[in-house]
Amino acid sequence: MCNKFKNVTHCLFDMDGLLLDTEKLYSQATQEILDLYGKTYTWDVKVSVMGLQTQQVAEAIVAAYKLPISWEEYAQRQRERTEFLMTEAELMPGAERLLRHLHANKIPIALATSSGEHMVEIKVTHHRDVFELFHHRVCGSTDPEVKAGKPSPDIFLIAASRFLDKPDPSNCLVFEDAPNGVQAALSAGMQVVMVPDKLVTEEMRKGATQVLKSLDDFRPEDFGLPPFPTIG
Repeated sequence: MCNKFKNVTHCLFDMDGLLLDTEKLYSQATQEILDLYGKTYTWDVKVSVMGLQTQQVAEAIVAAYKLPISWEEYAQRQRERTEFLMTEAELMPGAERLLRHLHANKIPIALATSSGEHMVEIKVTHHRDVFELFHHRVCGSTDPEVKAGKPSPDIFLIAASRFLDKPDPSNCLVFEDAPNGVQAALSAGMQVVMVPDKLVTEEMRKGATQVLKSLDDFRPEDFGLPPFPTIG
């Protein structure tokens, strides 16, 4: 089983929907805005914007629902609602265990999120000790070096380049939940473990190196990383 995967030395993590259960909060905030126009936030639109940067999301939703506002106004409303909701974001199953394990075994890890720095700070309000384990973080919506959002590979290539030893992309393993993020990782020349929402279709899961139901199911040794300690 293990030989179909290549050994890696560094790990890159998406945040929303993978480490933090924020997608339902984003959906709530989005629906509150769409309620003003008698619109319903549908899954097909949601999955198309998962993993995108702030401006990309706002432009896509304004266009999809033909809203009579600018993307800037939509983004401002979205930000106001999400800032209120996101302090309550909870860690996804297996996230803390995996991050602490990799950190304890001196595996370099970085955060590569499309969220802006300000929003990241809000989302990690109750989980700062976990997110301090990262060597660094790249916040796509506010990082001037990230010229294009997912599915472009920029964010993962930049995240890899900021490790002190600047690993080759082929030595990096990405963890993602969204199809746009999976495509970004593959375009960067990296393997990618996908932990998708159960509504993500089989077609949208194609291309991922490995697909799991939860981070609890990840076996580090599949990719040449130190295994979790045996219990008992």
